Amino acid sequence: MFKLERLTLEPVLTPDFTNEWEKAAVFNAAVIYEDGKFHMFYRASNNKFVLNTDRPYEENKFVSSIGYAVSDDGINFKRFNEPIFVGTTEQEAWGVEDPRITKIDDTYYMLYTGFGGVTWDNFRICMAWSKDMKNWEGHRVVLDEPNKDAALLPDKIEDKYVLFHRRHPNIWIAYSDDLINWEGHKVVMESIKGTWESKKIGIAGPPIKREDGYLLFYHAVDDYNVYRLGAALLDLKDPSKVIKRLPYPILEPELDWEKKGLVPNVVFSCGAVEANGKYYVYYGAADTVIGVAAIEKDKVCF
Repeated sequence: MFKLERLTLEPVLTPDFTNEWEKAAVFNAAVIYEDGKFHMFYRASNNKFVLNTDRPYEENKFVSSIGYAVSDDGINFKRFNEPIFVGTTEQEAWGVEDPRITKIDDTYYMLYTGFGGVTWDNFRICMAWSKDMKNWEGHRVVLDEPNKDAALLPDKIEDKYVLFHRRHPNIWIAYSDDLINWEGHKVVMESIKGTWESKKIGIAGPPIKREDGYLLFYHAVDDYNVYRLGAALLDLKDPSKVIKRLPYPILEPELDWEKKGLVPNVVFSCGAVEANGKYYVYYGAADTVIGVAAIEKDKVCF
């Protein structure tokens, strides 16, 4: 049994009211650890969300973009003044959301949600790629269906790329030879009625390879729309197989800034990294700020 412990009781990143593109919220960050530094790619919003309408209206428009910040210790981040990635296509008219980044060979692949804003379900999994984490190309739709919460496995399985995604309300897996055509879709994990993960579940970032399997952090939502984080262990040779799934959450909204914000009672992660003998899990809190929690690697047991 294990649970994440917050490394600080304050957010590690908050909205910057002097920057139009990130004045309302910063949250849901992907993180890469390389060369002794934590590289964070976070979703930012320029406006508050109005979600209780029958469809998105222009007068309520919010636009998401992706900012970049870097840290030596995983807590104190220095960020760029301009977004590192913005929407450019019709599918991204209301922005780019919830990035998850996986490095495969010498390329970084960012999977994110492109929100077109025509209807509330006008969202698609999209992909971009980079060699240096700063110059991104792509903006390509991965699956032409309402779908999100996607990430690539850091390894190929039988020479195929592996994609995790979310067809509501469950976590799915698919495979590809070319990162364009995806096949073999099947459910990996299902939501569980009557529990803290009853409404829907989705991956919280690319799985992390360990000796005993792939460590998968995921988010879960209950019938009262409370978002928590859970953990599971996937088979190394066949990541569609769940070796073990914890029956309890490893992090849930407890602090004031996790319970109050643009969307209350939310801890939602898009990325975790292994560094300094620990797993650092970064999470959006109440869709407004970013926090970090961690656990020592040798304390993770199933």
